[in-house]
This record gives sequence, structure tokens and C-alpha cells, in this order.
Amino acid sequence: MNADAPLDDADAPLDPLDTEASLGTEGAPAPGSRIAIAGASGLIGSALARSLRADGYEVVRLVRRTPRGEDEVRWDPEAQKVDAAGLAGCAALVNLAGAGVASRRWTAEYKAKLRAGRVLGTAALAEAVASLDVPPRVLVNGSAIGFYGDTGDRVVDESAPPGEGFLPSLCVEWEEATAAAREAGVRTVFARTGLVVARGGGAWGPLFPLFQAGLGGRLGSGHQYWSFISLHDEVAALRHLIDTPSLSGPVNLTAPEPVTNREVTAAMGRVLHRPTLFSVPSPALRLVLGEVAGDVLGSARVLPSRLLESGFTFAFPTVESAVRAALG
Repeated sequence: MNADAPLDDADAPLDPLDTEASLGTEGAPAPGSRIAIAGASGLIGSALARSLRADGYEVVRLVRRTPRGEDEVRWDPEAQKVDAAGLAGCAALVNLAGAGVASRRWTAEYKAKLRAGRVLGTAALAEAVASLDVPPRVLVNGSAIGFYGDTGDRVVDESAPPGEGFLPSLCVEWEEATAAAREAGVRTVFARTGLVVARGGGAWGPLFPLFQAGLGGRLGSGHQYWSFISLHDEVAALRHLIDTPSLSGPVNLTAPEPVTNREVTAAMGRVLHRPTLFSVPSPALRLVLGEVAGDVLGSARVLPSRLLESGFTFAFPTVESAVRAALG
């Protein structure tokens, strides 16, 4: 990816280890508490909502249409409008909203859409939270391991600085947009999520039908690292962030064993009992995907250091176990 211009002091990313100002003192929200989710209709948000409801929490969904009940709150992220009163009484707010990064070619128009949905929407939520007399105890704000850019074979964790290019700069702005909530004393966590292994959507979803048809194979050289997480562990980790008062700032939501695309290809073939003879050359990917190909062919060898240090246990730590979990 092309390097972005250097950040000045005002735009510098948060120091990952300097999170004391946003630490909360309250314990985990008890069952029956109201928890608001922006992006509740997406792959991760809908799974999180099901998990919370199953354990007795009241889930409040942020919607762009007229609310149909007390469990919905109107908002318009691009216009930066939120019905703040609807968030009153919520113990936590989880923001997972935003158009899919790899859903379309990165035209100038789509890049603007990605920024608006994430940066403007997050700023609106943070300001709404800050305006409440009793704000939520915690804001868990979506982010991504795209923060680190292409790391090659280098292992990185939350102490690493941002990389270069469109995705790292987007992630920096996305996280910085929570400023109003942090300044209001709300514990704020940045959930830097990796590739979620699921059949129902996300970047991994389209791989399943390809491999099941015997058309799966490595992408480019296959040496690039993919830092993944099962959908089950993603939801469990988000709930862990909500429930752990000592966590704030960036937390990587990735399995502890990142693997190469070549290893992903082999695991998919083993689990699905299909050959993996095909490969897609890098030039072909760049022709079809445009700038998005840089993300597909780039390497992200990311470790979940803070998640592990806080006592989180992965149910599906290996790529093969994550693929099997996705198949049910």
C-alpha cells in the first residue's frame, strides 16, 4: 500500500499502553441489563445479540428507520444523528457498524462511504454517550487489525504503531472518533478484529462454497499471514471486553496462532474433504479486486496479547478447529 503522509501530534494514535484515563471501576453488567448494539444486523452484531439475549440481557438495536419498539433506537451515522435519550439506562454500548471493507472495489466514493460510516458514526455515538447524565459503563468500539497494515513475517501485538495505507489510517480515525466518550470518563475498548471464520458472511464466508465446489486454493504466494478468529470466540471476546473493567484501549481479537494463506488452504481442504489444486496469481487478484487486493495479499501476523493476559480462553484456537466450528 502507498504510504500516507506522517501524522501530526493532533492526529497521532492513542498510546496503546496509556489507557488509564478510560479505565472503569464498575463490575460486569448483570443479566437483565440493557446493552445497545450498533450494527446489530451484521454477522457479528446479530450473533452477539443472540448470545446476550440467551443469557437474559435486554438488547437495544440502533436502526436507521423509524423504531418499532422500545428495543430500538433511531440513528443516522452519516448525518451524525443519534437519539441519545434511547441510550439512557444502557450499561454498555457496542459499536460494530460500518460497510464491509472488502465488499466492493475501493473507489474514491466507496472509501468515503467507509470513512463516513465508521468515523462519523462513531463520533456521533461517542457524543451521544457523553451527553447522558449517566452514560454506559463501557463503549466497545469496533476496529480492525488493518490498523497494523502489512506486517510481513513480523509478529505484532497491541503495542505496535499503525501501519501505512488506507486501512491503517481509517482505523486510526475510527478509534480517535471515540474521543467524546473517553473524555466523559467512559471506559472505551477498541476491538481490533481479525478475519472472522463464519459461513454466514464476512470475508471468510465466500470461501466455503468455493472450497466445497473443489475450486479453493491459495491466493497469491500463499505465504501471507491471516490472523483469524472463530465467530464463537469473537462473540465471547466481545462479551469479555464488556465484562472486564480492567480492559480499555486496543485489544486484538484474533486467535493465538495466526497462519499463512497456504495453511488456511490446506485446513479448508482437509475439513471439507476437497482438493485444493487451484491458485489465484497476484496479478489476477489485483485486476479483479483493485486496491482491495493489497489487503488480501498483505500479511497480518497479529497476536491477542492483552486478551490472553486478561484471562480469556479460546474455544477454537486453531484454524482447523475454527473452520469445523463454522460448519457446526
